Amino acid sequence: MSNPSTLPIQHISIIGCGSIGASWAALFLAQGMTVTAFDINAAAETTLRKLVTNALPVLKSLGMQKTPFVSAESITFTTDLATALQHADFVQENGPERLELKQKMFNDMAGMVRPDVIIATSSSGLTCSSIQSGMAPSSYPERVVVGHPFNPPHLIPLVEVVGGTQTSALTIDRTMAFYTAMGKKAVHVKKEVVGHIANRLQAALMREMLSMVQNDTCSIADIDDAMAYGPGLRWGIMGPNILFHLAGGEQGAQHMANHLLEPITTWWAREHPVLDEELKKKWVQGTMDAVRGRKFDNLVTQRDEELVRLLNLRQEWDGFAVKEQA
Repeated sequence: MSNPSTLPIQHISIIGCGSIGASWAALFLAQGMTVTAFDINAAAETTLRKLVTNALPVLKSLGMQKTPFVSAESITFTTDLATALQHADFVQENGPERLELKQKMFNDMAGMVRPDVIIATSSSGLTCSSIQSGMAPSSYPERVVVGHPFNPPHLIPLVEVVGGTQTSALTIDRTMAFYTAMGKKAVHVKKEVVGHIANRLQAALMREMLSMVQNDTCSIADIDDAMAYGPGLRWGIMGPNILFHLAGGEQGAQHMANHLLEPITTWWAREHPVLDEELKKKWVQGTMDAVRGRKFDNLVTQRDEELVRLLNLRQEWDGFAVKEQA
């Protein structure tokens, strides 16, 4: 008899069909998975199928659609949780960030799927351990894990995999392997921290931006231009640590460590910005000024179309790097 943990993952259950859940559904469907989607709100089906319909051509252009004739209608939608989980090999949960709700939902889901089925949450604000703490031992909490994507999941490759105190090493390995097979760039967060990795980096950037806004250092439009036409261009190609290595010249990271790291530590704000109503209003107004009346849908289209171009370029360079290493 086969070990259940070695069985192939083929049927994905999406729990929660907001923008994140629908985006996950598009990716899994394009990768040849059978997808069942659940939402307590029947109206979510319309949003789900619209997003998937729009996403599939984009995924095809990236070479990420393995099944040629797939469509949004291939997804089974239901408002019954048990039906959604009936054939699940892997669960991707995308519900509200409310701990008691998630604990109850995970307990309920655990009784509706096989003991070996991984239950992953897209949560960015709740830890895996906090969810597991409300689960009964009979619910097999060792197969619960965070699989936190970046929006939109069908385009942004990053997914942060975080185990809790009860998550098994096998669950981490299987989850990392599954996401990688789906075309994601899976990173393992070895210790639970609020915000995982990427959101903590974004939070550090927000701290410095709010400090500059509060001190009238520059306009928000100038902050956005400085990032979009400066380091943001480089960060879309390589991570900041490798870029700092390059900044160190031929001696690389060692030169940075010896001569430049300490000066850099004098550049960040020495005091936290005071996030009061005045600063919130100032940030909102400055941001809307930077938007310059452009429509939300048009900005989303620009973001996604330029992401696709960058991802296609990244695929070319990643392929070149593999050949160079060989």
